[in-house]
Amino acid sequence: MRMLINVPETVVADALRGIAAAHPELTVDVEHRIVVRRDAPVAGKVALVSGGGSGHEPLHAGFVGPGMLSAACPGEVFTSPVPDQMVRAAAAVDSGEGVLFVVKNYTGDVLNFEMAAELAEDEGVRIAKVLVDDDVAVSDSLYTAGRRGTGATLFVEKIAGAAAEEGAPLERVEAIARRVNASSRSFGVALGACTTPAKGSPTFDLPAGELELGIGIHGEPGRERRPMMTSGEIADVAVDAVLADLDPRGPVLVLVNGMGATPLLELYGFNAEVQRVLGERGVPVARTLVGNYVTSLDMAGASVTLCEADEELLRLWDAPVATPALRWGR
Repeated sequence: MRMLINVPETVVADALRGIAAAHPELTVDVEHRIVVRRDAPVAGKVALVSGGGSGHEPLHAGFVGPGMLSAACPGEVFTSPVPDQMVRAAAAVDSGEGVLFVVKNYTGDVLNFEMAAELAEDEGVRIAKVLVDDDVAVSDSLYTAGRRGTGATLFVEKIAGAAAEEGAPLERVEAIARRVNASSRSFGVALGACTTPAKGSPTFDLPAGELELGIGIHGEPGRERRPMMTSGEIADVAVDAVLADLDPRGPVLVLVNGMGATPLLELYGFNAEVQRVLGERGVPVARTLVGNYVTSLDMAGASVTLCEADEELLRLWDAPVATPALRWGR
């Protein structure tokens, strides 16, 4: 398998050096592996810190900046960051108004962020936490107890980040983050496996002509394998799986997310089918975002995330944001 890397051992550090060179608006600590908005801490503002294993870019470092995250902590590929990273990040961004940890529901992330919260609080930093667990495909998986955290992480970080940018107190930012997670559901499909730098070969076997419905962002097994389906057929399955669990009563935010190797040409075609299904099911769409945002290295495939959004959540979604991967309104 050909990869655009030097050696597997330095792939994360090399990427962080590249982020630093491309984005002078960020402070990138390559040694300690934290990415911080350069103007942090911002007086009078609650800070948001997230993180997880590398390989899901632009999640999370690509979402650091005004209107979204204050800091991100990248771990090794598909491996949770360690508590020292979160504690260092929290200290770097805390203005005295407190820090919200946004945690995807994977066992390593949950345990390490929990430990980091205790250590940070011992150092005088007020910490709140929100767990993202939006994946409807399976209830337990290789890396989780309960549902996995996937595409809704973007909605949580953007909307809660906007609330923090407006000066909302920690309790309010936490409540909004929890509301976004509770209002969001996701479903993913893999057309091909991903390859980690350390292994250099596919992480699971997916025979030619088959796809995996309900795949996780680390290649965890989904609900079932089927012969290859059309974009429209996949949209029927994915959207119906989400709607069966979410049952929205109002308009939704839509994220059609690529898993890393699926080109935008195909993602926009898939979005057309997702919009068709939502229209047929009578679900109004408020906003749509299409692209590679919560990826799995070079996995081919896509996921659909819906978030039922009231006027407040829509206003916060539309609020200005300026990060490497998401920017509008500034």
